[in-house]
Parts: sequence; C-alpha cells; structure tokens
Amino acid sequence: MSDFAAPKIIFLDFEASSLSQDSWPIEIGLSWVESDAVRTWSSLIRTRPSWDSTGWSSQSAAVHRVSVESLRQAPTPQSVVAAFMTICSGAPLISDAPDFDRRWLDRLMQTQADARDLVAGNFHSAAFSSFHGYALDIVYESLERTRVPHRAGPDSARLARAWLAGQKV
Repeated sequence: MSDFAAPKIIFLDFEASSLSQDSWPIEIGLSWVESDAVRTWSSLIRTRPSWDSTGWSSQSAAVHRVSVESLRQAPTPQSVVAAFMTICSGAPLISDAPDFDRRWLDRLMQTQADARDLVAGNFHSAAFSSFHGYALDIVYESLERTRVPHRAGPDSARLARAWLAGQKV
C-alpha cells in the first residue's frame, strides 16, 4: 500500500455470527472510490476464545456461506484491526446498517488495547445530504438493481458503486 491515498469516505459492511446481542464479526468489508473506480478490501476474522459460541447462528452461516471451521484459519482480529486502521486513516465510515455494524466494529476494535472508538454514519442520511434530484435517484436505482451478496466486501462495494453512480450524474 505504498502508493495508497487515504479515501474520503469508506463504505463499511460486516457479516456476523448472528443478529443477536451475543454476535461477533466474522468478516469485514471496506470499499471506497478512488480515481473513478471502486476499490475494496475485505477479510474474514478469526474467532476469539472470549467471543461466546452461543452467538453463532447456523442460519447466518448458510446466508453468508461461512463456516466456523473456515474462521479458524482466518486472520486474527488484531491483524484485521491493523489493516483496517491503515486503510481508514481517519476517513469517515458509512454503513447501510450502522446500528449493527457499529456493534461489530466496537467488538472488533476491543481486541486492541490502543484502539479508538469509531462511529459509522448512516448511508441513507449521507446520500440524502450529498445528492439531490436525479443523482439521488441514480444512487438508489443502482442499489435496487444490484443483488445483495451477503458478503462484506461485495456488500460494501455495492454501496460504493451506488455512490459513484450518483457522483457521475
């Protein structure tokens, strides 16, 4: 990432063990617009022993197509946080499900002693304050025409592509 320029906005998405309060992040996806193109980084997240296994949902596993076994070989939460912090570099975070994504971001960030609190803004609020008229229509048309893959990288890229479509109007 030596030629990496800090993005202006990061589109954030998580996949998680379930939607329960006991859930934990299993995958993070970040996307941003750079030079009129969408760039994406994503990573599975190794399960921590302190994360309660009761937060696992076989239904969620089926939707995401991620097994507990595949997470055992995933990068550690600490290495995921380090990569995340390098990419974000202080850029604002935007999510289409900020209440859920904030919970999983907090849980991930708590794995680092020196981690700071981060806030993910609401995609819809940001879109309505950034785009108007036809451009706003294009943002939402782009979202509606693109299937939700239920994987963190492609889901965050879907948001970034919709944003880029609005910017091109």
